[in-house]
Amino acid sequence: MTDSPAPLADPHLRRPVGTSAADGPDDGPRDIVILGSTGSIGTQAVDVVLANPDRFRVTGLSAAGGRVELLAEQAHRLGVRTVAVSRADKADELREALRARYGAGEPLPEVLAGPDAAVELAASECHTVLNGITGSIGLRPTLAALEAGRVLALANKESLIVGGPLVKALAGPGQIVPVDSEHSALFQALMGGTRAEVRKLLVTASGGPFRGRTREELRDVTPEDALAHPTWAMGPVITINSATLVNKGLEVIEAHLLYDIPFDRIEVVVHPQSYIHSMVEFTDGSTLAQCGPPDMRLPIALGLGWPHRVPDAGPVFDWSKAMTWEFFPLDERAFPSVPLACHVGALGGTAPAVFNAANEECVEAFLAGRLPFNGIVETVAAVVEEHGTPKGTDLSLEDVLDAETWARARARELAARTTAEVRA
Repeated sequence: MTDSPAPLADPHLRRPVGTSAADGPDDGPRDIVILGSTGSIGTQAVDVVLANPDRFRVTGLSAAGGRVELLAEQAHRLGVRTVAVSRADKADELREALRARYGAGEPLPEVLAGPDAAVELAASECHTVLNGITGSIGLRPTLAALEAGRVLALANKESLIVGGPLVKALAGPGQIVPVDSEHSALFQALMGGTRAEVRKLLVTASGGPFRGRTREELRDVTPEDALAHPTWAMGPVITINSATLVNKGLEVIEAHLLYDIPFDRIEVVVHPQSYIHSMVEFTDGSTLAQCGPPDMRLPIALGLGWPHRVPDAGPVFDWSKAMTWEFFPLDERAFPSVPLACHVGALGGTAPAVFNAANEECVEAFLAGRLPFNGIVETVAAVVEEHGTPKGTDLSLEDVLDAETWARARARELAARTTAEVRA
C-alpha cells in the first residue's frame, strides 16, 4: 500500500482532537450540541443523553422548524441555553411554544432563527457537535464546527460527500467521529489492524424493501411500497435512498473519504437482517465484523462519547436463540446507483454535489407522484452525465453551491419531462 494522506476518521488515535488525557467518563458531563434534533438521529440522540445525564449535557439544539412543539419540549427537558430554527418565520411560534413549556421564573433559552442559525450554533462553545441534519444543507454547519475546533460526530453524510475537499482541509486528526451505522462499524473494526494491513472495506446493505426484484419489477412500485423498510426506522428521504440503494452509494463515497481507501477496495454486500453493520478484510485473510441489532443509539452514543463507550447504549442479541444471517451479492443491474456513485466519487470535484442534489430533487418528485421509481436513478445519471467534467479539488463553498443549484434545476426539468412522457 502506498503512502497517502491520513484518514479523516482514525480510530487508532483513540482520542479526538481537542480532548485531553483527563477527558474521561468520570470528569463530569460533556457539552453537546445536537443539529437536527427533531429528526430520526436527533430524537435518538436526545434519548441517549437523557439516559446518561452524568456523561452528556446538551447546550444547544437546532431544527428546521417543522416540529416546533417537539423542539420546545426537547429544549425544556434538556435545559439547553440556545435553540436554533432555520425557518425564520417559525421564530415567534417557537418562542411561544417555549413560554408554554417553561414555568414561572425559569429562564428561557436564547432563540436563533434563519438559514445561518445552525451554522452559528455549530460554532458555539461545546465539546462535540452531532450533525444529524438530513441533506447537503448540513455542509455549512459541518464546516463551522470543524473551523471552531469542535469534535464532529457526523451523521450528515451529505456534507462530507458534497464538500469533501473543503471538509478535508479543515478537519484535524481525529476530529471527525462517524455516526452512520456502517461507518461506525468500519471505525470499530479498523481497530483490529494497522492501516497498511487493510485489504478491503465491506459495506453491508439490507437490500431495502425490493431486494430480489428485477429492474423490470421495480417499474411500478409506489412511494408507500418504497417507504416500508424491512429493518430500519428512518426519515422519508433516507428510506427512499435505501430503497434505490443511493444511500449505499453515498456511503461508499463517505467510506472512501473517511478512511482513504480506494473505490476498488470498497465492496457492498447485501445482508437482509442488518445485524452486521460493516466489515473490514485484512491482508492475512481475517475479516472483522461489527454487529448488533439494528438500532442507531449505539453508533450515536459512540460518536458522542468517543473514545469511551457508553454502557448499555443499545440493545444486544439473545445468543441463546437461534438466528440466521444471510449475505448476497449486489444486483447492479436492478440497483445501478452504487456503481454510479463510485463513478461520481472517482470523478471528484463538484460531481458528488451534483449527484446528491439531483437525487434529493428526484426523491421529492417520486414522493409527490411526479416520477417513477426507476426514474430516480435514471434522472440522476442523466444530470451527472450532462454535468460533464467537474471542477477539480480546489473547490470553494460557492463552487459546491452553484453546482447544486444547477443540478437541482436540471433534475426538476428532466423529471417533468419524464412525467409528461409517461402521461402522454
